Parts: sequence; C-alpha cells; structure tokens
Amino acid sequence: MTGIFSFPPLSLYIHWPFCKSKCPYCDFNSYVCDEIDHSVWRQAYLDEMRFYRKKTGLRRIVSVFFGGGTPSLMEPDTVAAILKEVDKLWGLPADTEITIEANPTSTEADKLREFRAAGVNRVSLGVQSLRDDALKKLGRKHSAAEALLAVKTASRIFDRYSFDLIYARPDQSVADWKQELGEAMEYAGGHLSLYQLTIEKGSVWYSLHRRGGLEIPDENAAADMYELTQEMMEKNGLPAYEISNHARIGEESRHNLVYWKYGDYAGIGPGAHGRLTIDGDKWATCAHKIPELWIKKVKSQGHGAHPFEFIDSFEYGREMLMMGLRLREGFLLDDFQKETKVSFQKFVHPQILRRLLDEVLLEVTDDRHIRATAAGRQRLNAVLAQLVSN
Repeated sequence: MTGIFSFPPLSLYIHWPFCKSKCPYCDFNSYVCDEIDHSVWRQAYLDEMRFYRKKTGLRRIVSVFFGGGTPSLMEPDTVAAILKEVDKLWGLPADTEITIEANPTSTEADKLREFRAAGVNRVSLGVQSLRDDALKKLGRKHSAAEALLAVKTASRIFDRYSFDLIYARPDQSVADWKQELGEAMEYAGGHLSLYQLTIEKGSVWYSLHRRGGLEIPDENAAADMYELTQEMMEKNGLPAYEISNHARIGEESRHNLVYWKYGDYAGIGPGAHGRLTIDGDKWATCAHKIPELWIKKVKSQGHGAHPFEFIDSFEYGREMLMMGLRLREGFLLDDFQKETKVSFQKFVHPQILRRLLDEVLLEVTDDRHIRATAAGRQRLNAVLAQLVSN
C-alpha cells in the first residue's frame, strides 16, 4: 500500500454482546440482558474506535463485521453511527464489505431493510437447522419456516447474503443431513457456512455431554457427514474455501479471509480480539469481556482493552500456520518466512513435516503453497497439533 495509507489494510470487528437467550451449544461472549441503553453503547463504540485510530494510523478499510451475540438486536441508528464514524476516522471505500449477523426471527428479519439503509451490504443469518425439532434442541427462537422466509427476504434486500447450518447434531443421521442440505441448496446464494457441531467448554452442552446426558453422532458418522458436505457443495458450485465455509468464486467472506490470511483487524467491543501491525511489529489485542466493565473502562480511559501483547516470531508463525491451513489454498511458504523472519523448516520439525507429507495429509504445491489435503482438512486439528508440538 502506498500513498497516504499506512501498510497493511485493516478490518474492523464490532462485537455486540447481547442475545435474547443463550443457546446451549454456544461458548461465545454473549449475555442475556433485558434493558440496554443504546445511546450509551453507541457512544462507547465510537470512543473505542477513536482509540484504535490513534494506534493504527490511516489504513484502507477492507471490511467491517458486526458480530456477537446477536448484533441484529442493535438499533439500525447505532450501526449507521458506527459506519459514519469509520468513514470519518479511516475512510470507507465504496467496495468495503460490511456484514451483520442476524437471527431469522420475524422481528429481526423486519429490520434488514433498515440495516441496508444504514450501510450494511451483506448479511449472515444464523439459521442453524431447517428442522423444527432440532431448532428447539439448539435453543433457537425461530422456526424453520421463519428461517426460510428470512433467507428469502435477505436475498431481495442484499446482493450478498449467507446463512449458517450446524450438522452432526444429536439424533441426526447421514441420510437426515443429506436431505436437509439438499433443501438448503434451494435457498443458497453465493455463500454457505456449514459447521460440524463441537461441544465447546463453557457451553451448557459441555457439562451435559460430560455427564452422559447428551449423545452426538460418533466420529465415523460425523466424518461421513463432512465428506457428504464436501461432495454436495462441490457438485453445486460452492466448494469449501475454508474448513466450514463454502462459496461460489468471488463470493468468499472478505472479512473472514482477513483472519485466515493473518491480516490486521481491530476488535471493538466487549471481549473482542484483534491483531494489529504497529511500527513493524504484530500485537494481539483483547478487550475486557464483561459488558458493564468494558463500558466502565471506555468511559474512564477511552477504551476497554487489556494491555496489548507482543507476538514474537514463534507465536506469529504458529498463528499464521493454524489460520492458513484452514484455507483450501493454504499459505505461501515465502510469505510465512517473510512475515515471521523464520524459515518454515526451522519452525516445524523436519521429521514431523515429512511424516505428514508422506501420509498425504499435507502437500507443497509447485508455487510453494503448503496446504492440507482433503484428508488433512478432515483431520486438521490432529495435523495442527503435530505441527506446533515442538
């Protein structure tokens, strides 16, 4: 990047921490709150963005992502005010991807036009399932009919939209998932996020599963569902560009690609994480998680961030590797060595790398990309554990 902009480009993640209810599988930093002073929250976001502007300097904004929590519970005026401030602080190019996550309840779906008017140009809907019984188990407050109506509504308002589904759910068979995914394809636009259920520590289901009160499909069934997903999505022109994300060419989430390509992003809001290059060094940022504490910190000091943490060459390489191998294309060895200033051969034990290559879990392409094979992506957690073990 040359001219008036500092290098590298920047993305913004805006975290809205509130939900109407807490889903049992969720371990995100989210809270149920009956009363929210939207004017206070609006001002806090603006103040913290100003803090980060001083840290980053002038950058070219490539994406803004409103996540949560349930950011579609925000007032559209708050979204508009945030985007106006982004434009004032950094500039907001016309081609910036601006995404909001939304639940497909009728109330929130009705707000989609207001979010579009506020400046949002992409929506990601948390559908999760097209089966009413599964939605109830997942703690979702919408029906399958509401979900499909919301997807149709989004398709009329936004040129770019996506929705999420979860598979390998309790009591779900491979045949069930095949039928459900086939139905989802009838409503898909250019992007679908398809997540295999994982029982995350900190979620309600984690304790229940450990006590034997929750059964999910075994590893073989889950693997079959994963392979079926890849086959069906490839056939329908939405191949996986990342482990759980599928898109037509050119419809990939630009914001999430910033994460996976280890670009710079500022995390705004309670518990939001970030990665920033400042004066040539990479820094990890993280905000206080509790909403009340974050608000208090912003009011008293202009931001709710913990002290920034320097990322040394080893941690830089570890994070770059763990994120990059999630992508179908992997990452360039030359980029890895340029950014970390450490050769890949020194970072990863040669015997471990050779074993993973021999087992065809990793491969090195002619243009020096290192990437996980189809088998490696299916076993990515195990592959990564070996690569970063030394």
